[in-house]
Amino acid sequence: MNKTVNINLAGIFFHIDENAYSKLQRYLEAIKRSFTDSQGRSEILLDIEARIAELFNERIKDEKQVISMIEVDEVITIMGQPEDYIVDEEIFDDEPQPSRSTSKSTRRLFRDTENAYIGGVSSGLGHYFDIDPLWIRLIWIALFFGAGSGILIYILLWILMPAAETTAEKLSMSGKPVNITNIEEKVKEGFSSVKDSLEEVADKVKQKDFSKVGDKVQSTSRSFFDALGNVIMFFFKIVAKFIGIILIIVGASTLIGLVIGLLSLGVADIFHFPGIDFADVVNSTNLPIWIVSVLTLFAVGIPFFYLFMLGLKILVNNLKSLGKIANFTLLGLWLVSIITLLIFAAREVTEFAREASVTEKKEINIAANDTLYVKMIGNEMYSNYLHRDYDFDITYDENDQKIIYSSNVRLIFRSTKDTLASVSVERNARGNNYSNAKERAGNIEYDYAFNNNELLLDAYFLTKVENKFRDQEVEITLYLPEGSIVNIDDNTYSFHRNSSQYRDILDNGLEGHYLKIINDDVICLDCSKDKSYKVNIDIKDDDSTFKLDEDGLQIKDADINIKVNRERVSGEDEDVKVKIDSNGINIKSKDN
Repeated sequence: MNKTVNINLAGIFFHIDENAYSKLQRYLEAIKRSFTDSQGRSEILLDIEARIAELFNERIKDEKQVISMIEVDEVITIMGQPEDYIVDEEIFDDEPQPSRSTSKSTRRLFRDTENAYIGGVSSGLGHYFDIDPLWIRLIWIALFFGAGSGILIYILLWILMPAAETTAEKLSMSGKPVNITNIEEKVKEGFSSVKDSLEEVADKVKQKDFSKVGDKVQSTSRSFFDALGNVIMFFFKIVAKFIGIILIIVGASTLIGLVIGLLSLGVADIFHFPGIDFADVVNSTNLPIWIVSVLTLFAVGIPFFYLFMLGLKILVNNLKSLGKIANFTLLGLWLVSIITLLIFAAREVTEFAREASVTEKKEINIAANDTLYVKMIGNEMYSNYLHRDYDFDITYDENDQKIIYSSNVRLIFRSTKDTLASVSVERNARGNNYSNAKERAGNIEYDYAFNNNELLLDAYFLTKVENKFRDQEVEITLYLPEGSIVNIDDNTYSFHRNSSQYRDILDNGLEGHYLKIINDDVICLDCSKDKSYKVNIDIKDDDSTFKLDEDGLQIKDADINIKVNRERVSGEDEDVKVKIDSNGINIKSKDN
């Protein structure tokens, strides 16, 4: 059993195995000894420690993980041994240096603030694509004066691209491996460039050479745009924090709602709570509701979970990610859930693809001059509520078996030239194919009774739960011979309230009256003919008048006057008078 040691490396705390710590300590001491007389020794060592801390941070999955000898060996392999990478002062001379083996590195996208005119975006893109930044600056100029979108794109890149501040970031920006040799070279380049700049300034002062003012322009513009960038970043951070809070609220509330709602539905299905029967009747795939709930939770909840995590990352600095295993696991669950739900949703849609009907037509003993009484009836076992409804319910029959109950029954009256009346019962249903739909329509249970000139129609139909609910309905069409008389009960009102496409000869409001059937119409034999109605409408504003009464219709404004009554239609304006009556059309000009 080994001890663990807590260390602070470049401001980051790590738990490290005692043996691994000893090896790391010897390694760092060896690096320090190799840079005893090097220029910028302290800066080099700080950058090396920062790079080692970064590599350790990439390899641990949580804060409690202990760094072992394996991680230390991996870091040493990447950074290299001190004795293998001794950089002499002459490395900065013009003489060619012997080649050294270096590990491969991938370029990373940063803003190069050292060679920036505005924000360092162009220089950073130049490093990343290994081209001269001048060409990128020319592209920006073309976008600024061309499409006009260049300013927005530049600002977004300025905000989203981090600046290369540390030595490791500057090396990654150039695509160089971040090891001891390159860190030392980069630091010494900095000292060398400072020394060269001082010597160049001194030479220019002695020689009074003021021709090269580009560096001054670059420095001045960089200072201005750095300040502007700081202001933009300040407001951007405020807006980002606000967006982070919104994302957290939306993500958390959605997840809580999903967990409560869907898991409650799943638990209700497992324990067969009342109400789940409706979902079973609609569900044609026979997939348990609790499985659908879990799949829906994953399909909808995982994106909102990442939305919640995004909000946390915006608000909390240095928030660790979930790790590759967790991310890939959640992605796999999300894809499986989405694909499964899409497959079963497609199957559900196909269950309503085709429609079929089964029709039975029977004659009843009603001829011309006979009187037929029509009435809807219910059943105390199911419901006595007599009203048409497009929905359905689940109830039990006399054998305590579950059945589907629906009052989606349509009643249609039509005239016929046949000698006797007839009743046509059309059962309709849907399915994934015609045969399936027709079988389901044939399984609808509906009945009626005719006795002593009275036709009693069931106000409902039944079907077994195994048939599922697939838009089943029943249409009853009564074909009445011309000259016969019909009297329908008031409770049929909602069942024969049809649109014109059904060619129903019976209007609403005629219930309870004796109606004589004629060709595609009825005559009310006991309706009152003394009723008269008066309508008076009088609308006025500052410029016009609209009046409707027993004298007719009058429309009048500043330019025109129109009158319509039983005798004529007349109209006039400033130039013309028009009159239409029994004598024809008369048009006159006021000037003639």
